[in-house]
Amino acid sequence: MDDLDLDDEFQDANEYIPESSPIDLEVAMEEAKTAVNYFFNNKFIEARNILDPRANSSMYHSLGSCVFKFLEALLTFEQRHIEVASEALKQCMAVCNRHRRKTTLTNSLGKMVKRTNYDNYSPVEIHAELCYAESLLLKSMLTFIEDETLVSFIKAGLKIRSCYGSYKECGNILKNRNWEKESYKIHFESGVRMGIGAFNLMISLLPARVIKLLEFIGFSGSKEVGLKELETGYNLFNSLRQVLCVMVLLAYHLIVMVVLSHTDGDLNFSEEILKKELETYPQGVWFLFFKGRLEFMKGNINEAIAWYEKSWKSQNLWPQFHHLCFWELMWANCANQCWREASVFADKLINDSRWSRTIYSYQKGAMLLMIKDPIAEEVKEIETLMKNAPQWKQRIAGKSLPMEKFAVKKTERYFSQGKTLLLPALELLYVWNLFKVLGKKWPLVEAVYKLVEEEMNKLSKRPDTEFSADNKGLLLLLKAACLRAMGSPLQAEECIQSLLLLEKSIKEDNYLIPYAVVELALLQKEQGFNDKAIQLLEDAKRLYTGYSLESRLHFKIHSALLELQSDRRVSNEAAATETSAL
Repeated sequence: MDDLDLDDEFQDANEYIPESSPIDLEVAMEEAKTAVNYFFNNKFIEARNILDPRANSSMYHSLGSCVFKFLEALLTFEQRHIEVASEALKQCMAVCNRHRRKTTLTNSLGKMVKRTNYDNYSPVEIHAELCYAESLLLKSMLTFIEDETLVSFIKAGLKIRSCYGSYKECGNILKNRNWEKESYKIHFESGVRMGIGAFNLMISLLPARVIKLLEFIGFSGSKEVGLKELETGYNLFNSLRQVLCVMVLLAYHLIVMVVLSHTDGDLNFSEEILKKELETYPQGVWFLFFKGRLEFMKGNINEAIAWYEKSWKSQNLWPQFHHLCFWELMWANCANQCWREASVFADKLINDSRWSRTIYSYQKGAMLLMIKDPIAEEVKEIETLMKNAPQWKQRIAGKSLPMEKFAVKKTERYFSQGKTLLLPALELLYVWNLFKVLGKKWPLVEAVYKLVEEEMNKLSKRPDTEFSADNKGLLLLLKAACLRAMGSPLQAEECIQSLLLLEKSIKEDNYLIPYAVVELALLQKEQGFNDKAIQLLEDAKRLYTGYSLESRLHFKIHSALLELQSDRRVSNEAAATETSAL
């Protein structure tokens, strides 16, 4: 273990850090709360001016300063920002460690035989434990992007385990301590609710085989517990971390659920949250962004575009945040079939964002390919984009990003079938799970359905090629997704059955078959045939492997199975109650 330098942060925690004058805990929390309010109102410089001068002595000032640097590293992916954030987090952990309860061997043995009396802990020691857990969580997340070695992933995993243990200890403190001051409790409680809630949500989303491994090493996660904890934190309106609970809830309902499951998050609850937060932070870049996302998920595309643009233009201090808005504006314009407008935002991402030029380049090419009568410059640019996209492919921990691998395969396909692809932007909308947005408004999904039908008619008149089955299969999958969204399950199932017959003929797009099986399972679920749906989902998980975007589909399968099993459990309990009543 020593070779991994796993104790780096703990060694740093013992280093001497010169302190500025000490500050009262309650004053520190109030100043941190003021900084949070500044931050969410886009007053980033004012927030930093409060936090940075005391970052080497006050745990709350240090943690707040770290959050800024962490977000900058996350948004830019630039090594210099990652290093600055990493050093700041080491300092923060050192500050927290100075104030944490010192654990001795005697204390550890005592814990094993009798319950700890948390009333003996000082308020400073209690809050230091929570701030330490939060800084360790940020440090572990940063470790994932600090370098690309497997060792860094192991280190991050161990830090997360340590962080999980700290949050559990904080949960015990919250439950078992007699609180002398409400201000000490409410700020502490909001942090505990946020940490435990976020951990439960994160773990519950993982595929079953990963959860079993995590349970073996002491982790556990429940979606219901996670949401309950976060909602409790959200209702602590005067607490320091209430707004952070809000951020996690909005990210879960409006982004995570969209990407990793077949269902929506709670859009009504999200609307309720955003109404309150926009009253408090009317120009806040984050809440303007989430409002745009809410309208997008409701299928209100023009309203979404307006909110995204408002978010983008609300601040210029962090231009990296603009990239999130550009990403959303790109897809919103795709949903409206405004391909040139969508390609403009793809171009901004290629030029300005460091996340994945491979994905951005392919996506811009895909959008330009959707234009019915492209001009000569656009045709030339498509070819350049398809040539260049593969050269920027990245490797993290020795592995390529699944979406980058997908994009590279598609660029190769573009050249191998005569510089053309079939409805590539619609395929991207499907794999990014955005057909659920199209399904919210009939004109959106009908327009896509017409495009697919036109392409099917054209394909039927062309001579067969080595990729005919792949192309036909893609069109059948897109048509089935449209028909499911349009409320025509029998016709959708007919398309899927036709696609499944092509399995042995498909040359490259082997992802189409397992994705079609899951689409069929969802059709069965929507018609109330839950047992059949469960069997199809299990088949998709068990029978297919090694296809593009496999992990992404496994998340959707896991989410659907959880929902179906929950429905079955409720149904069985209701039947048992009815039987006992008779």
